[in-house]
Amino acid sequence: MKKIISLSVLLVVVALYAFTKTSPRAEDSEITFPVTEELQGRVIPIDSVFFRYPYRLEVRGDRVVIEDLHGPDHFYHLFTFPEFRYLHSFGQRGEGPEEMQTVDDFRWDGQTLWALDNIKSELVRWELNGSRDKMVRTERIKLDKATFRALDIVPFQNNSFLIPNYSGDTRFCQVDRNGKLIKKWGVIPTDRKKDLQKYPYAFGYGWRSFIDYSPKTGILVAATQFGEVLEIWNVKKNTHKVMKGKLGEPEFEILPEYAIPAGAVGHNDIQVTDRAIYVIYRGISIKEEILARQKGKPLLTGGNTVRVFSLEGEPLKEYKLDHSVSGIWVDEQAGKMWALDVNSDEPLVEYSIK
Repeated sequence: MKKIISLSVLLVVVALYAFTKTSPRAEDSEITFPVTEELQGRVIPIDSVFFRYPYRLEVRGDRVVIEDLHGPDHFYHLFTFPEFRYLHSFGQRGEGPEEMQTVDDFRWDGQTLWALDNIKSELVRWELNGSRDKMVRTERIKLDKATFRALDIVPFQNNSFLIPNYSGDTRFCQVDRNGKLIKKWGVIPTDRKKDLQKYPYAFGYGWRSFIDYSPKTGILVAATQFGEVLEIWNVKKNTHKVMKGKLGEPEFEILPEYAIPAGAVGHNDIQVTDRAIYVIYRGISIKEEILARQKGKPLLTGGNTVRVFSLEGEPLKEYKLDHSVSGIWVDEQAGKMWALDVNSDEPLVEYSIK
């Protein structure tokens, strides 16, 4: 997964530790849902693009961009929506000044699309051309060094960006549209406060979280990649809620400047709509992943459960999918959810939801 350390590499490294060095955690509450529905998806063929690792998709009006995390030539592909007719590939892979070395997150902001290149530590801006069939690169912004290995980003209030802070001394870095640090805020909500003070970088890595933000409601949500922690901020009301499920806090080995996860893989993607919070949940122990690989039967990438919460964090519904997916996009008005299954040669799946 992205650039902390790839999950496949982590599995090998963690195996060497034999799961004996993780710190015990307090018991946490199981998050239960009043309704569970099983969904059967409809595969949507996309014959015009070869995907190596289709990871995320984002919709803006009648256009959708699909991110190929390990794209051989280009990282991003533009399609019409909801037809998914191919239009254009962009974000050329390479080390040149106009190319991208890696992709970590991308977001629409009006008709602008921002993409995050972690290795170059910069944001790249594209705009739709006049005929809306091509993305034109218009700007590159260097991020302040204080952002420290930015992996996820959302356009935030007051014309800024919000980036999880992987140095661990706060929860977020807020930067302006020139990439300059405005402020740091928030605290990692761990019960291991002494360890956090002593090893902030390790906690910054171990608490890596997927984030999303709804400017209309002011709801910001972070879901941990490892463990099972969901944080909900209402930035308009200045409230913060922390929910810890049965997997508890992320568990990891503390090394000098980073962490090796040693518990479970929790969440995989998140979307905050104007009505609800949608989270892909995996809930698989890393030990289970390693044992499956050793037997020559690696587990599917992604998760086959999508959890739905109210904007206040109340569990509403759980969807059980017939595919294991890494990224989702929900259109509540249309009653549809689109998901990406990286395990399949036909990765795009459409679901009907209520």
